[in-house]
Amino acid sequence: MDLRVALIGYGTGGSVFHAPLVSAVPGLRLAAVVTGNPERQRAVRERYPETRILDSADRLWEAGGAYDLVVVTAPNRQHVPLARTALTSGLPVVLDKPVAATAADARSLAALSAVRGLPVIPFHNRRWDGDFRTVRRLVDEGALGGVLRFESRFERWRPKVKAGWKESGDPRDAGGILYDLGSHLIDQAIALFGRPERVYAEIDARRPGAAAPDDVFVALAHAGGVRSHLWMSATAARLGPRFRVLGDRAAYEVFGMDGQEDALRAGRTPADPGFGVADPEAYGRVGTPGDERPEPTEDGAYQEFYAGVVRTLRDGAPPPVALADAIAGLEAVEAAIRSSREAAVVAPGP
Repeated sequence: MDLRVALIGYGTGGSVFHAPLVSAVPGLRLAAVVTGNPERQRAVRERYPETRILDSADRLWEAGGAYDLVVVTAPNRQHVPLARTALTSGLPVVLDKPVAATAADARSLAALSAVRGLPVIPFHNRRWDGDFRTVRRLVDEGALGGVLRFESRFERWRPKVKAGWKESGDPRDAGGILYDLGSHLIDQAIALFGRPERVYAEIDARRPGAAAPDDVFVALAHAGGVRSHLWMSATAARLGPRFRVLGDRAAYEVFGMDGQEDALRAGRTPADPGFGVADPEAYGRVGTPGDERPEPTEDGAYQEFYAGVVRTLRDGAPPPVALADAIAGLEAVEAAIRSSREAAVVAPGP
């Protein structure tokens, strides 16, 4: 029998990412969507006619044993309260990034998860970007030699501030580009090289009327000497490489964004032919000056996150993303904020 999934939230996260991925993965069934928005309710009915629509999360908790997994993709300040209620209701949780507004809240959630014996699995889907999977393969194979510096960018040209909680300056909202795009960039660096030992950051709000950071640079120093340099910006009128990884034998550089998000926004799913496959013209290059070759990009595979969730819940396999990694990421975010405020290199941690 398929695991019955209840999805809380049907904004961009729910409609573009979670619902299509859940529906495409064997072993899962989108049993319910929680949204009080009439337009979003209609959208659910049109695309998922067999899915139950609940107008509030309270209806979900009242349903008792009707569900096997809760996916939380509500605004950031609601992540921890909803995840706590799910755990106390006996339900495991997939929790959108950032899992919490503070590392302390994330640690408290981990403690409750341990007490209840139920997993909280962070949705860090960018680990399954095709270009990042390519970086990971090259690093694991030693194709670049020892990695010296890992450069990673999520840059956009969005010079006007849009209304919404993601632009909020209230710390409880965990708004701004560091918590949004930075959560992905920092998580990818941690996935490759482990928890950083030192953090340096420059954090700015550049656009007129911006209350939350929109232009950020973060440097992480990892054990063994690897340096991660991460850029995230809404004010980049010219985009840099998505990845540039410098090793002591060769380098890898690739431009452009993984295409899965655009495909999902267009209504495609992992069940469609060609989903996640990069155009050869978008391949990166590996080598040294004067001796480079195109490097085929691994297929993007966001569905593998939820396939891993099935293995965790069915077979007791390790979760596809560890909550400890998300906590380390939040500790790095908080260290970055302290670093920028103090103009100093700081150590992450409680």
